[in-house]
Amino acid sequence: MATRTRIPFATRPLARYTAPLSAALDRLSPRERKAVLIAGWVVGLGLLWWLAVAPALSTLREAPERHARLNAQLSQMQRMAATASALRSESDARPPGREAVLRALEAATASLGTTAQLSVLGERATATLRGTAPTELAQWLAQVRINARLLPLETRLTRDAATGGWNGTVVLSGPGLGG
Repeated sequence: MATRTRIPFATRPLARYTAPLSAALDRLSPRERKAVLIAGWVVGLGLLWWLAVAPALSTLREAPERHARLNAQLSQMQRMAATASALRSESDARPPGREAVLRALEAATASLGTTAQLSVLGERATATLRGTAPTELAQWLAQVRINARLLPLETRLTRDAATGGWNGTVVLSGPGLGG
């Protein structure tokens, strides 16, 4: 019959590190031992809180704000995708005639009010701007690109420090102005 030999506790891997701690605790009085164990539990619970619970609670607190921010980004991307899809489908269609392009260009320029003048010569349209607000200029460029299917060929714009508006010219061209 084979006899089983037990591996002493001291030779187990964890015992190598806990043996000095056990010996030190054995030398303490019961009251001191209890105080050390309570301090160990407090430190352990503090580490558990610091490493596991606090980051999870922080993530939960920030989740609604991050969710709202990501939803806003998603809706902006969906609007941009819809615009790109509309432009793609329009570009596949036959380009509008010269009259339709001029109507769309004049309608877009009318939205700028007195800050813009439009002149059309041949295959190019030139818009002269005086103190046009940046947001109005951006909207105008988008309308011209989408509705009239014209793109800027040349821009000479300077920012007016007093009003914050743009002064200068924008030269536009596209397939609808060609004939």
